[in-house]
Amino acid sequence: MTMADGDLAAHLADVAGNILLQVRAAGVFGGKALGKAGDQTANQFLVHALREQRAEDGLLSEEERDNMERLAKERVWIIDPVDGTREYGEERTDWAVHVGLAVNGAPVLGAVALPGLGLVLRSDQPGKIPPAPGALRMVVSRTRPAKEATDVAATIGAELVAMGSAGAKAMAVLRGEADIYLHSGGQYEWDSCAPAAVALGWGLHASRIDGSPLVYNRQDVYMPDLLICRREHADMVLERVKALL
Repeated sequence: MTMADGDLAAHLADVAGNILLQVRAAGVFGGKALGKAGDQTANQFLVHALREQRAEDGLLSEEERDNMERLAKERVWIIDPVDGTREYGEERTDWAVHVGLAVNGAPVLGAVALPGLGLVLRSDQPGKIPPAPGALRMVVSRTRPAKEATDVAATIGAELVAMGSAGAKAMAVLRGEADIYLHSGGQYEWDSCAPAAVALGWGLHASRIDGSPLVYNRQDVYMPDLLICRREHADMVLERVKALL
């Protein structure tokens, strides 16, 4: 029996996350070697599974040579086997597995697994987002916070919350650990497709930092910036970004 897209995305993200935990628990690899082994192992599983289950769809993976045949496809799966390889290798919990689906360029469906926390968040099964606190919190990279993000945080009085992978940061907004995720340091489509789909499915705002829509399955997969936040904060953040740029 063929799985529905949402069930497939969540299942694959969950299984890939468990594979990654097993690779790490084996104790054979460490540091960068662990990250490489995890990336390759999870990627092999995800790619083979999607080609088996969705042979007619396009596929884009961070760890797979790009096939431009995807540009002619309406439906394209965009995956990141390990988002936050550094954090995975350091045995932290702020890393993720992304399985997203773009249809005609729009991030319509996705699942983000947080294996270190035993969670899978999916676009088609939204939960209740905790209410915003009095003082806003902006999640930023723990190693290289974007200047625009720190500048905006300073102007709105938001507390900075340092975290690893893009998926972990985006999911922190859903989970009530942060209110705004603003990134301007450059990413690729696999970094944000699944997180953006999940955020939109949960009723959050997701766009470029100029307010324009996120568009996927382009020939150039570089995506310079991203904003994910509660809808009630979107206009304020976009206005502050515009004033600073």
